[in-house]
Amino acid sequence: MDLLAGLNPQQREAVTHPGGPLLILAGAGSGKTRVLTHRVAYLIRERGLAPGRILAVTFTNKAAHEMRERIDRLLGGPVARPIWIGTFHAVCSRILRADGERVGVPAAFAIYDEDDQRRLIRDALAELRLDERRFPPAAIHAMIGRAKDEALDAERYAARASSFMEEAAARVWRIYQAALRAAGALDFDDLLVETLRLFDEHPDVLHRYQDRFEHVLVDEYQDTNHAQYLLVRALAGRHRNVSVVGDDDQSIYRWRGADVRNILEFERDYPDATVITLAQNYRSTKTILAAAHAVIRHNPHRHAKELWTHNADGLPVSAYEAADAADEARFVLDRIRGLGAEGIRPGEIAVLYRTNAQSRVLEEEFLRAGVPYQIVGGVRFYERKEVKDLLAYLRLVVAPGEGASLRRALATPRRGIGEVSLARLAAWAETAGCTILEAMRRPEALDRLPRAQARALEAFAQTIASLAEAATTLPASQVIARAIAATGYAEMLEAEGTEEAQGRLDNLRELVTVAQEVEESTGEPGLAAFLQHLALVADVDTYRDDVDRVTLMTLHSAKGLEFPVVFVTGLEEGLCPHVRAMDEEGGLDEERRLCYVGFTRAKSRLILTHARSRAVFGAPQLSVPSRFLEEIPSHLLSAQSAPDPWAVEARLRPASRAPVRAIPDLAPGARVRHEKFGEGRVLEVEGEGAGAIVTVRFAGATRRLALSYAPLEPAD
Repeated sequence: MDLLAGLNPQQREAVTHPGGPLLILAGAGSGKTRVLTHRVAYLIRERGLAPGRILAVTFTNKAAHEMRERIDRLLGGPVARPIWIGTFHAVCSRILRADGERVGVPAAFAIYDEDDQRRLIRDALAELRLDERRFPPAAIHAMIGRAKDEALDAERYAARASSFMEEAAARVWRIYQAALRAAGALDFDDLLVETLRLFDEHPDVLHRYQDRFEHVLVDEYQDTNHAQYLLVRALAGRHRNVSVVGDDDQSIYRWRGADVRNILEFERDYPDATVITLAQNYRSTKTILAAAHAVIRHNPHRHAKELWTHNADGLPVSAYEAADAADEARFVLDRIRGLGAEGIRPGEIAVLYRTNAQSRVLEEEFLRAGVPYQIVGGVRFYERKEVKDLLAYLRLVVAPGEGASLRRALATPRRGIGEVSLARLAAWAETAGCTILEAMRRPEALDRLPRAQARALEAFAQTIASLAEAATTLPASQVIARAIAATGYAEMLEAEGTEEAQGRLDNLRELVTVAQEVEESTGEPGLAAFLQHLALVADVDTYRDDVDRVTLMTLHSAKGLEFPVVFVTGLEEGLCPHVRAMDEEGGLDEERRLCYVGFTRAKSRLILTHARSRAVFGAPQLSVPSRFLEEIPSHLLSAQSAPDPWAVEARLRPASRAPVRAIPDLAPGARVRHEKFGEGRVLEVEGEGAGAIVTVRFAGATRRLALSYAPLEPAD
């Protein structure tokens, strides 16, 4: 096979690069995987390089497997086996199994999963007598993980600690790490950190691997963290034949420790680097590329590049303004049906969203209509752990004798109730002829248990009883809202302080919205009716593995994939870009990159949606279109709105329908007061009069508000 056949000039230049540092800036859909595999094959066949002298680092194990298969196809046989191909963690694991004993890592070390790690952290907290409510294990775990991403150890972290929480994390870390060492185990991050320590303390080991790997190739370089950056620099330190492939416009994993500076500053690290830009896109239409570029060009810190294609202009980008989330989901479903009539299969369609909680309304529409779908990068809404946990509490309220729900509810948040104590209580309940929940309120039963456990069980039973009393008079949505707080679940997630925990809390709040919608559609507000409805929705399974399915996934999960038709939903301020990104340095830039990734998944059709109102914690909130949507030139868009422009206003609470009022004349720097958010300062004003949109920094967050709706008043 001619390894250069079908390659464009830039791809050919990258494949045949003679040696030395090489930065391949590979835009979306530009054939970067093809270039990487062809370069490895070219080095072996045309340069005579032994396969075992090549290290190729991929972002996922799946990508590593596919690369090996493609190299074998290119070279006509099983040539790729000696090549070191794998993720950073897989490569480091291999190094440590061979040489880790030099730094005290046994050859047969275990790798602890997240549950094992959390258990050790809880043990460390207990040893230090630190309260888990003040020092949540998940938060401590996340802090240690972030520090390891930066290649820090516990001592250096302790020296840099600037808060009581960080000082506590450093103390926990020492005990946690000692426990790992005693067990002959590593956590996931240790694979990188211990390899760096091995290289630092034993230069002879590093030199051996430097000699071995004459060429080092790294895919998705924009998603590397600092520890991975140090590993690449170390391994390529002798031959300096390091080829990195990536796109700074697609760096979207900062929350995992990825540092886009690694790719932006590659030329600083290697002044003699060759830089090749792959700008020809083979995936999308000209119109889709133009829309994507119109958004990403607003990011200030990026390599200047604009993708181009020989593909057709294609259809305009569709933009739909929905009345609310339900109308948005119906629109998506209607368009999918229309696409089906054109011969487009469900498997050729992806629906993308910023947060997992957004999938719930879409899933319900698809289930009702019998449209097959699959969730990628997550689980179905009603199968998510936090949703199932809360439903367990609610089922106990309705059916106090349900044992499975009782055990699940007792487990989260943790109450220190073991199986032995529960079995003892169950035995007493059976003898007394009552439920376990009733036994928790009987002093004669609780006297058989340790005092702390007895108090915890009594409080648990009281919580269920209180919710049951509320359920006799309140609608399901209000009972659920109370349950989120009363059970301690919200407090537990807020204390963790991680993005994952915030997403789980969003899912619980979405359940309030579900209940409110059921109340409105069925006229049955009771909790029992809601749970019956939910059981029917959750138990229906209309998709199968052997048929085409519409793909539902987050924008993060979509990276690396492509589809003929892509919907990007929820393009609203506070959602995309997400409200949590507003106050973080570089946060808005990453949100824009995330939007860009979503747009560039589309091959022939890109359909964007936003809603004028979206329920937050069961209450409708007026929304403002995302700035990313507004950055697309109008000539690229084909826009339409929900038929009734007042549909949202009619559904709002009476208090929200305020009489027409004067629109304040605001300028950047002005101080304002909001009835919910308090006082803030205006950062930016877009438009004029009733059409103006202002960005305001309040004490808790930065908000983008429509002056015609927002209750803003001058505070000066």
